Amino acid sequence: MALIKDIVQEALTSGYLSVVAEDKVRSQLQSNYDSEDLDAWIILQRAIAAGDVKQESRRKKASLSPKAKDTSSSIKLAYQMAAEIAYAAAVALSMTKNTKDQPSLGA
Repeated sequence: MALIKDIVQEALTSGYLSVVAEDKVRSQLQSNYDSEDLDAWIILQRAIAAGDVKQESRRKKASLSPKAKDTSSSIKLAYQMAAEIAYAAAVALSMTKNTKDQPSLGA
């Protein structure tokens, strides 16, 4: 299975995140990843928010609704992205810590 950082690099290079790739990232976030993967995921979320990476799942939703360019749709999208970030943070915080991946302060 591809690492999150590999999927993110592909999305950043192409400017596009497919539904399949997005599902792989979500699956990895629920199972096994390291701090580099988490950093890559945060970078991807920022790139999506900035419009540098387009999501296939968002593109389909936008094409179904003529109100997609409406300000309220933008606000809803921002709230949805914030909820996804909060979910990922909650998953990350609920996982047991792997001390070998954690940098040591003062060492």
